[in-house]
Amino acid sequence: MFKKILIANRGEIALRVIRTCKEMGIKTVAVYSQADVNAMHVRMADESVCIGPSESAKSYLSIPSIISACEITGSEAVHPGYGFLSENAMFAEILRDHGIKFIGPSVPHINTMGDKINAKNKMEEFNVPCVPGSDGAINSIDDAYTAARKIGFPVLLKAAAGGGGIGMKIVFEENQLETLLLQAKSESKKSFNDDTIYMEKYLERPRHIEIQVFGDGEGNAVYLGERDCSLQRRHQKVLEESPSPGVMAEEIKKIGEISANAISKMKYEGAGTIEYLYENKNFFFIEMNTRLQVEHPVTEAVFGIDLVREQISVAFGTGMSFSQESLEPRGHAIECRINAERLPNFSPSPGNIKEFHSPGGIGIRMDSAIYNGFTVPPHYDSLIGKLIVHADNRPMAIRRLARALDELIIDGVYTTVDLFKEILTEDHFKSGEYNIHWLENFLAKQEK
Repeated sequence: MFKKILIANRGEIALRVIRTCKEMGIKTVAVYSQADVNAMHVRMADESVCIGPSESAKSYLSIPSIISACEITGSEAVHPGYGFLSENAMFAEILRDHGIKFIGPSVPHINTMGDKINAKNKMEEFNVPCVPGSDGAINSIDDAYTAARKIGFPVLLKAAAGGGGIGMKIVFEENQLETLLLQAKSESKKSFNDDTIYMEKYLERPRHIEIQVFGDGEGNAVYLGERDCSLQRRHQKVLEESPSPGVMAEEIKKIGEISANAISKMKYEGAGTIEYLYENKNFFFIEMNTRLQVEHPVTEAVFGIDLVREQISVAFGTGMSFSQESLEPRGHAIECRINAERLPNFSPSPGNIKEFHSPGGIGIRMDSAIYNGFTVPPHYDSLIGKLIVHADNRPMAIRRLARALDELIIDGVYTTVDLFKEILTEDHFKSGEYNIHWLENFLAKQEK
């Protein structure tokens, strides 16, 4: 097994990886920016290296700095967490060239799935159902008109290199197409240095369902159920749960087998998530994330498996500890993302944590790197914690989450805790009758 792993990340995900490494007897190296000198992941790791100033571009996104940290500490492998460099093929390739193992999929798989057009083409090869769309990139306004008329309005313009809703535009009528295409290309160029745009049919009331997959790189692959990620704001996930309250188990089994078959044929290594839109009993592939997801604890709770441990084992070459036949889901899990944001406009709320108390009891997990006296810096994502609950069934999980939210104390910064308290009382949530537009509609009503 690896003797020392460097975690190329910060916050709760860095701390989460460190915990598994400690349980496996693996030494850990934390990297940190000047803003994170007092961060919990720095305190908990066996070693730590400052890799630059507060700005991400000069620290957590600085490949030379992270390579140097690996070399001076003798780290054999790097766990990238999520975000930052976790889906950067060049980073994985440079690590490989330096004889350092990237804990994640191969460079070709990162490259293929990182481009949404190539990803869709690859999935179609494996008979994965895809959203009807353009045949590749939209290279001109004439291409856009031709594709849109063939698909039928409304259509969705999407950035091939994008994510998080950047470069994404809904076109309801033909006379909007040219203006929105130019806007999408401009946003994509600015954010990703790539203005490639493609088009898909816009689904009006879908759920967002993702399938957790895992492969050993040699053709053995499994799926670990689904996560319903339909509660979203501006294409950003807010709450996730498993199993989905809106999809039948037989349907999940079918799409799960299709997903596992695809990554088996790819000889994919490690954890991945295949994301779908689900409407009228049909699944449509939208993208694959070649990394650990923010919401991975939901799957861990339902299946009783440490996905980080499995990532490390597969990267070392010892394979997966489970087979499809051995995977048995149990109960229901829900995760809500606690952000340091001020409601109702969700503006960032950095500052000093004056008091922090984590909820406890049966079936409660709080993944967070904050503590009393910690200063939430303004330089990074506003996520400061994830509250995960697990219970025998969904109604009990909802009650347990409500209880845990009441116990949770975060004083000194504004948070999104009150939003979740409201959501849990809504009939549409309690019945599971929601889609990807429900939360934004709910928030719009709250503002009136």
